[in-house]
Amino acid sequence: MKTFKLFLSALLAGMAIGIGGTVFLSVNNSVVGAVLFAVGLYAICAHGLHLFTGKVGYVIDEGPAYIAPLAVIWAGNYAGTALTALAVRASRIAAIAERASSMCAVKLGDSLLSLLVLAVFCGLLMFIAVDGYKRTKHPLILLMCVSAFILCGFEHCIADMFYLSLAGVFTPGALMRLAVITLGNGIGGVLIPLLRRLPD
Repeated sequence: MKTFKLFLSALLAGMAIGIGGTVFLSVNNSVVGAVLFAVGLYAICAHGLHLFTGKVGYVIDEGPAYIAPLAVIWAGNYAGTALTALAVRASRIAAIAERASSMCAVKLGDSLLSLLVLAVFCGLLMFIAVDGYKRTKHPLILLMCVSAFILCGFEHCIADMFYLSLAGVFTPGALMRLAVITLGNGIGGVLIPLLRRLPD
């Protein structure tokens, strides 16, 4: 896929995650919010959009040349979440930014090791979700994995891009934590692909 089209696909994927995050912040029941958040990943998988956490696991099969497209996807995802956050802040539902700020305060107060561990778990679940959907075309696996990572408090770098953007947090500390979470998502995402490559 050409770089510009890949970036646009990733941007739309970021917007889809931003919409999922908006739903989550808009309801008081965390279980309902976690379930409805899955609409974002379903839209991405159903329309073939590019989400970093759904693609990073395939770097094992694709090789080093896949790193450059992954960087484009990550940047496009960030742009999509930032645009969605900007749009939400310009609307009548802008008050949900307060909930995003509370969530971000917890993340910014956490240790880097904790964020890394939680991100690894999320990356593993995201690969299970996306790869499972590719194999079965059944949306239930998306619903279950997304709900699980949210309710457990696992860290998803693209969702965090949205929450940080909505809260207006652009500090060096926030960017460093986002980098650690991205690394953790990548580690979790490659675990199953690495297992598959081991000899029987």
